[in-house]
Amino acid sequence: MAINKVFLIGNIGQDPVVRDAAGTKVTNFTLATTEKGYIKKDGTQVPDKTEWHDIVAWRGLAEVIAKYGLKGTKVFVEGKLTHRKADVGGTTRYYTEVVADNIELLARPNKEQGNPNPIQAQQPTPASGPAPAPTAFDEPDDELPF
Repeated sequence: MAINKVFLIGNIGQDPVVRDAAGTKVTNFTLATTEKGYIKKDGTQVPDKTEWHDIVAWRGLAEVIAKYGLKGTKVFVEGKLTHRKADVGGTTRYYTEVVADNIELLARPNKEQGNPNPIQAQQPTPASGPAPAPTAFDEPDDELPF
């Protein structure tokens, strides 16, 4: 069994731009995740450490993140880790990226920019059919004392 799953919460590094790749929409952006610094028992200060991640979103998810994902926006990204290589000007370059399956906007960079509610976007899955019928556990219990 193998699992390739990535979960990241961080801030978008630059405004995402949607482009067309052979008739399919794709958006690339960077995501900064920061591990807070601390002070060791001996008094040594360990500074904050920021890691940068390259994120790729396809199709409808690409359009949503290009529209709502501004620089500085805090987002949750769920996806899979991928590696690819490309020849650029005769030089082979290697890329490590996260291909997003789900992106949730957690907070806007400026509170004055519209709706403060989170926006959730998710890649449609080919196997997704109609929603399952509600069960008895999904219905509210009217006999609760509160």
